Amino acid sequence: MTTTVPQGSRHDRAAATRGRIVSAARELFVSHGYRSTSLRDIATAASVSHPGLLGHFASKDALLAEVVGEFEAENEAVFSAVAAASEPGELIFAQLAERNARTVGYLELFAALTGEASSPGHPAHERMRERYAQLRSLSRDVLADAQHLGAIDSERDVDGEITRHTAGWDGLQLLAQYLPGEVDVVEMLEEREALWALPHGWRDPDDGEPATEASGPLPPPFGDEPVGVEPGYAVGRRRRAQIVADAMRLFSRDGYGDTSLRDIAEAVGVSKSTLLHHYPTKELLLSAVLAERDSAIRERGVVRASERAGELLRGIADGARVNALEEPGLIQVYAVLSCEAVPSSHPAHEYFTDRFRSAIAYFTELFRLAQVDGDLPEHRDPAREAIWLIAMWDGLQYQWLYDRDAVDVAAHLRAHIDDVLPVS
Repeated sequence: MTTTVPQGSRHDRAAATRGRIVSAARELFVSHGYRSTSLRDIATAASVSHPGLLGHFASKDALLAEVVGEFEAENEAVFSAVAAASEPGELIFAQLAERNARTVGYLELFAALTGEASSPGHPAHERMRERYAQLRSLSRDVLADAQHLGAIDSERDVDGEITRHTAGWDGLQLLAQYLPGEVDVVEMLEEREALWALPHGWRDPDDGEPATEASGPLPPPFGDEPVGVEPGYAVGRRRRAQIVADAMRLFSRDGYGDTSLRDIAEAVGVSKSTLLHHYPTKELLLSAVLAERDSAIRERGVVRASERAGELLRGIADGARVNALEEPGLIQVYAVLSCEAVPSSHPAHEYFTDRFRSAIAYFTELFRLAQVDGDLPEHRDPAREAIWLIAMWDGLQYQWLYDRDAVDVAAHLRAHIDDVLPVS
């Protein structure tokens, strides 16, 4: 027996209300930013009560996940349609990236969700993990077909290239928001896809052999600013260290915007007034967390003792392996805050803008010196290699936070560097 749901039923009304909520959230998140939009703002725009909204979505995080889920469903449909309409063996990722850039609000919202949902307890964590798995699956068919038809060299590892290309794509979309006009996502993806036609680690025979001596001098290590001894009594230093440690843990779990000073004070076990004695504002505490994160990364980093830029670049994978094993929380707080701080009004926006710009300059110089030494082949551009390395590295860390068993950041970095800096 078939039951027909009458028009105007409770089911229809609930579905219509849910649709209005998601539509209003999408519009407000895009126009005002995720952090600047409250659930009450969304309820008003959707013409529902605040309790009524909570009956459909228990939190703003859950609503963000639903909004970005709509974007992703649209992207998946477009992916399938573009793949079906493309020529045999044609690579379509740059086309999809161009569409993302034209879709108002997509990049900002996706960046927000990528960082915030990296915590296993986030309501969208599983959805994002599945998103990466689905993207790898869809991409594998495209790349396998392209490899079969000769557009990709037969010896390239398709699965590895998919993971690294997806990672670079995510990282480029984030970089482009901090450095608009300096990073062209579509152009960079097209360049990378063109390189797949060459064998892994290809070098033009006319390039000659690498030099026996390094051209040097090498640039100072990135982020290696001297750190002085913190002033004050030992008891105060210990208390500040505990405040920073707990703030870092909460920021990596809940984000900066949704973590209050009261939350941090409770975690430390002190009053809010005591916390404010050490850190008068939340922005100062954020600065301390970022400084501590950089300091911890420097202390745990693995740097090869070498005068050659190429050797320093080849040592990157070792440092990534140490960080993943010893301090995964440092990776998570970086992922959360770098994605959350995309809006220019965020107190950490300038920090990440300067950090990305400095990192690009540092690695560009390393790749330039590696090319002078003959380690970097002539067909590769040092500045483009620097941007891609930073973007791919960040993207790999995001993927690792969602599926630590499936993504080995160090192994992928090593495979990439072996391709870029082939050893004769």
